[in-house]
Amino acid sequence: MPTVLITGANRGLGLEFVRSFAADGWRVHACARNVEKAKVVRSMEGDVICHKLDVTDGLKVASLARELAEEPLDILINNAGVYGPRTGFGETDFQEWGTVLQINTVAPLRMAERFIGTLEKGERKTIVNISSRMGSIASNDSGGSYIYRSSKAALNMVTKGLSVDLEPKGFTVISFHPGWVQTDMGGESADIPADTSIAGMRKVIEGLSTADNGKFFNYDGSEIPW
Repeated sequence: MPTVLITGANRGLGLEFVRSFAADGWRVHACARNVEKAKVVRSMEGDVICHKLDVTDGLKVASLARELAEEPLDILINNAGVYGPRTGFGETDFQEWGTVLQINTVAPLRMAERFIGTLEKGERKTIVNISSRMGSIASNDSGGSYIYRSSKAALNMVTKGLSVDLEPKGFTVISFHPGWVQTDMGGESADIPADTSIAGMRKVIEGLSTADNGKFFNYDGSEIPW
């Protein structure tokens, strides 16, 4: 049975990832900071195991990695993320910037380092980082959103670094722009519903090969410039 671990799994894209993989017969390790609020995940049909996990807590991440150490893991999806303060130039909350970086940038690398052993036991050896087109330096023609943009640009560099370091082990590491999605973060006026985004990303994931290692994809499979 293929196995996937998903962070930020109690709502939005994470929840839809859980629903999609579970419906296809995968074993899903669904991680949420507040398990008590993850009622939909805990009641979902299929082989879904809900774990309480704050991705910024290194001790808790290491503990979960030890708990799952003997189970092969095919795919790690680093989905947990926050937007942070929606402020413009001259209003930057520098303290909150650090918090956003811990969640959006540092945590995915921590997850990769801690779960590398279980991922090596899996067949697919895939790490998926949920980034954003807003992290693309080449695509930034509107400015602003310094905190969120920088955290995702830095995450893309983490993706690229991992793709180089883990290539000899046969890994495929990619970043995704999930689209502008109708979630708590994207808002009701966003372009697409979560299930459309997830269906697109799942299709790309299923078709990945080592030739795709280190790439930055849109949810529809097209590539995005770094």
